[in-house]
Amino acid sequence: MFKLLTKGFWETVARLILRNKIAILITVVLYTIFFGMQWKHMRFTYTEANLLPDDHEVNLIYNEFLEIFGEEGNLIVLGVKDSTLFSVEKLNAWNQLSESFKTYEEVETVISIKDLQKLIKNSEEQKFDLEPFIKDSISSVEQLDILQDELFRKYPFYDNFLFNKDSKTIRTAVYLKKDIVNTSARKDFVINVLQKEINIFETKTDLDVRVSGMPYIRTLNAQNIVDEISLFIGAALGITSLIFFLFFRSFRATIISLIVVSIGVMWTFGILGLLKYEITVLTALIPPLIIVIGIPNCIFLINKYQHEVKLHGNKIKSLQRVITKVGNATLMTNVTTASGFATFIFTESQLLKEFGIVASLSILSIFILCLLIIPILYTFLPYPKPRHLEHLNKRWINGFVDWMERMVKHRKITIYITALILLIVSLLGINKMEISGSLIEDMPKDKEFFRDIRFFESEFNGIMPLEIMIDTKRKKGVMKLATIKRMNELEELIDEIPELSRPVSVVSLVKYAKQAYTNGNPKYYQLPTSQENLFISSYVKKSSSDVDLLKNFVDSTGQYARITTFMKDIGTDKMERIEETLQTKIDKIFPKERYEVTMTGKALVFQKGTKYLVRNLIISLTLAIILISLFMAYMFRSIKMIVVSLVPNLLPLLVTAGLMGYLGVPIKPSTILVFSIAFGISVDDTIHFLAKYRQELQANHWKIRKSVYAALRETGVSMFYTSIVLFFGFSVFMISSFGGTVALGGLVSATLLFAMLSNLLLLPSLLLSLERSIANKTVLKEPSIKIIPEEDDDSKDN
Repeated sequence: MFKLLTKGFWETVARLILRNKIAILITVVLYTIFFGMQWKHMRFTYTEANLLPDDHEVNLIYNEFLEIFGEEGNLIVLGVKDSTLFSVEKLNAWNQLSESFKTYEEVETVISIKDLQKLIKNSEEQKFDLEPFIKDSISSVEQLDILQDELFRKYPFYDNFLFNKDSKTIRTAVYLKKDIVNTSARKDFVINVLQKEINIFETKTDLDVRVSGMPYIRTLNAQNIVDEISLFIGAALGITSLIFFLFFRSFRATIISLIVVSIGVMWTFGILGLLKYEITVLTALIPPLIIVIGIPNCIFLINKYQHEVKLHGNKIKSLQRVITKVGNATLMTNVTTASGFATFIFTESQLLKEFGIVASLSILSIFILCLLIIPILYTFLPYPKPRHLEHLNKRWINGFVDWMERMVKHRKITIYITALILLIVSLLGINKMEISGSLIEDMPKDKEFFRDIRFFESEFNGIMPLEIMIDTKRKKGVMKLATIKRMNELEELIDEIPELSRPVSVVSLVKYAKQAYTNGNPKYYQLPTSQENLFISSYVKKSSSDVDLLKNFVDSTGQYARITTFMKDIGTDKMERIEETLQTKIDKIFPKERYEVTMTGKALVFQKGTKYLVRNLIISLTLAIILISLFMAYMFRSIKMIVVSLVPNLLPLLVTAGLMGYLGVPIKPSTILVFSIAFGISVDDTIHFLAKYRQELQANHWKIRKSVYAALRETGVSMFYTSIVLFFGFSVFMISSFGGTVALGGLVSATLLFAMLSNLLLLPSLLLSLERSIANKTVLKEPSIKIIPEEDDDSKDN
């Protein structure tokens, strides 16, 4: 393939484009219509990002838990912390609000204060009866006082579930139907029903209702992603087109560039729809990313066109040379950028695979669009006006290039010392880096639903479910007193861990049954003795026909039990320590020959996924470096040149990693992307510089210093322009409300700025210092690909 990418090949391409411009434009329009028709297949994600492969052990354990106990992320909680709630009118209104949700088909069940039942001993029939705390509604202050006394003093079974007896916070649990939790019906219920009903209630009672739970958080978080796509696209178009205009001072060139990148964005959405991929927090970044990457392509092509027009005044010849001289270089830079993203395809994470596929295809698409549309549109337009060409001779740009040249000529030692200091300081910073597996860390901190998460963490010790599943390996093994006692011992440890909420399981029910058996005395809320267990079991068996006491705690066979607790938002290190503490206790009290105990839940799955992702992305970055090194080897036929070209591109990555350590920015799914993205883009500057350097070597009869300075002056302006566009383009992600997206934008921007300086100062300095071993005819052989074709004789004469 690469053998075809010769000067003759690109001259053929140029002729085909310029002679068939109408047909090509019609084809572009038809493809755009086709991709536009694929938009109907786009869908927004309704699940959390699963960072693990489907066949990973952690996913298999989680799926096994779901098969036995069903979806564990279907709980929405409503809470109120207000002393005025305990008035007849407001408490009845609260109960009516809870009751109203039961009428909706999306709701499986609702549990509120009104639904709580007392377990009452029926001595005559030797069974337990259930009696509601509130039969119809509260009608007097006396009833209210009795209710508070019973709830907060007499029935510990319900403590920390629907109320906090210390702070008097009350909450209602709304369980959605499990089959709609991961569908659009969940969003419709949350936005169109839940929020509206709560708003009406708040207006009527003047109470502040807090809402949380995984379905609610996921819905509002997904809505934020959707809202930010248009914000990012608008901001990226605005900032890049503004910078473009400031550079070129041409509305015509700016509008052409906007047309090209807008079509590129349409194609990106079309690719998402065609492949039927969900729009996630990662794939939502691709459309603005295409704008940011597409504008530099436009800069290279339009800048070359204007340079050629100024040189000889022939418009068609100028457009032909744009394609032949810049086409190959732009292709290679886009291929290397796409390669940086394509390495995500080799990870085992479906989320990253989809991101890598769509991003790499979109980058190649924007290259094709730039190469086709820009030269064709310029054939219909008049010559650029003199003011449009003024930017080619701007003094401040020339001053910047002069400064770079002086630094490379006279301050190489300073450049090396600075690079060495940056390297050492960065390595020290890297040692401070931490990995974060928090499920909510990247969520918008200024949103009400995030503040509600913190509220429930404070009042009920978290909302992130952590599940422990006990397999007794025999039917009805759960209700054996020996099993209950082992579970109770594990729960006592969970109770001592401040980051975990009070556990709920069949153990609590057994304790409640003993309390009921002793006529409701809260002093006897404890495990029964062996003898008491015989009598209580007979009561439970006779009660089971009237009420399923074990429904939510034990599976239908009695072989599996679950212990449910909720976690606060904690870092990966803390979570691993808690997991290790629990596992040590589990191994001690549950003999492996009799029990199989596993920990799972969304919080744990996400944390494991983050660790897995970090390992995979390190592999991905390594692959990107190897792949791009192979490109460089094929292009320049020199191993030494590969080493020299990698140094100025790896140093910015290390500097960024060090900055993350010093600033306390953790390694997480969003920030780990920085390195592959930045490396794939920054190496473009290296390719442009080295390609021009090799051409200058041949033109200047292998005079190394002259060639380095000529390459620096020739490519410095374009590299500066594109780096500024990329810097501000990626900076638009910093307006996001998602912490990870903000960090991604800021870190990529900083990395690319470092990379520009590194490629303009460190790279030419290395070439000059190692001139004898690198820049000679035997080492720098004729490349397989001529990235920049040789100058034509007539262009030199003009």
